[in-house]
Amino acid sequence: MTAAVILSALAMTAIVALRYLAASGLFAWATRRVRPGLYAGLEPQIRREIGWSLASAAIYGVPAGVVAWGWDQRGWTQIYDGWGDYPLWYLPVSVLLYLFAHDTWFYWTHRLLHRPRWFRAAHAVHHASRPPTAWAAMSFHPLEAVSGAIVIPALVFLVPIHVAMLLIVLTIMTVMGVTNHMGWEMFPRALVYSKAGNWLITASHHQRHHDEYKCNYGLYFRFWDRLCGTDRGLSQRSA
Repeated sequence: MTAAVILSALAMTAIVALRYLAASGLFAWATRRVRPGLYAGLEPQIRREIGWSLASAAIYGVPAGVVAWGWDQRGWTQIYDGWGDYPLWYLPVSVLLYLFAHDTWFYWTHRLLHRPRWFRAAHAVHHASRPPTAWAAMSFHPLEAVSGAIVIPALVFLVPIHVAMLLIVLTIMTVMGVTNHMGWEMFPRALVYSKAGNWLITASHHQRHHDEYKCNYGLYFRFWDRLCGTDRGLSQRSA
């Protein structure tokens, strides 16, 4: 059993690392095509971002691997694979529940990490990326990586979700994490400046956090920023 758990943790670490390299590499390539020169002179920073991100991949991968083994071998978690196990309307609802719960955790831990003591101890690593690039999505100090790594593994024990919907959540998490940091707005202005866009976080919103630090703390949605008065709108630098 111990060997199987270790192998699962190692396999999941490899998957997280490869997912990061593939997603960040793809959007870094797109940046070179769409915004040539945007990352000029940032090669040393990018190497640091990749190094921290690969370390974070292990921190994310180990608990995910243990949970994956427990689900497959012991029936742990609320993950299910039968399309008829819950009503079909629950499929998109479960995705929204996961995203909202993750966003809530991220908002409040992110604000905590901006307290001077926590910022110096951990979050300064992420903000050392000036400006952030597509490679910075997982560039975290290990303490910060731990705070992010526990969310989804905890949720699968509490909130039922179909395995396909969980993959959608992980895909959204990856894409948003990368695109929010790449320094330019990938999504069309018709979406970013729409009524729906006013509640969503994209690069234009998160770039302002990296510019000003004390605002725009959310991950997917602007709900908590709006409610708590920390939303300062969009940055024009990434438009």
